[in-house]
Amino acid sequence: MRFFVQGTLAKFDSMNISTMSVALVLIGLIVLWAVLTYNRFVKLVNLAKEAWSGIDVQLKRRFNLVPNLVEVVKGYAKHEAGTLERVTQMRVGSQNVSEREAEEGQISRALANLFAVAEAYPDLKASQNFLDLQDNLDEIEDHIQLARRYYNGSVRDLNVLVESFPSNLIARIFNFTTAEFFEIELARQRDVPKIEL
Repeated sequence: MRFFVQGTLAKFDSMNISTMSVALVLIGLIVLWAVLTYNRFVKLVNLAKEAWSGIDVQLKRRFNLVPNLVEVVKGYAKHEAGTLERVTQMRVGSQNVSEREAEEGQISRALANLFAVAEAYPDLKASQNFLDLQDNLDEIEDHIQLARRYYNGSVRDLNVLVESFPSNLIARIFNFTTAEFFEIELARQRDVPKIEL
């Protein structure tokens, strides 16, 4: 009987040790997953911030071009001073995505109006200064689109991680939230060519 009790205790001890080992391995894997997921959140948040910075740089470049455009147009369209002054008085700078979208939308519409005014002046449209500024604006708006795509891609990746299970558990614990996409209407939107059959 004594050997039976000792053998049974030895079995329980070895089972207890193996159960504890399995539990420790599982806990270790969960902690490792949590650390890796947290670090992935940090990476994606920083990528989104970097991408927003790229958009901000391009929008500032566009905004800095506006006074030059206005001055060139003023020389040809003196009676359009009201339209031109509204363009130069616009302010931007919000870091909130939806507010910045609204500000940039106003600037885009004002620039579109500026180009509509320019259409009425053939001499202006032929002016090398105006053409150079127009080319610069087109280039800047291409860069804005590239920066916007990069930002929206970063935001998409972050939002997927925030909303997916089980990473959403880490998101809730550490207050990671979804970010807003950035949509902007550009002043020089390209029209889709019409094809007639």
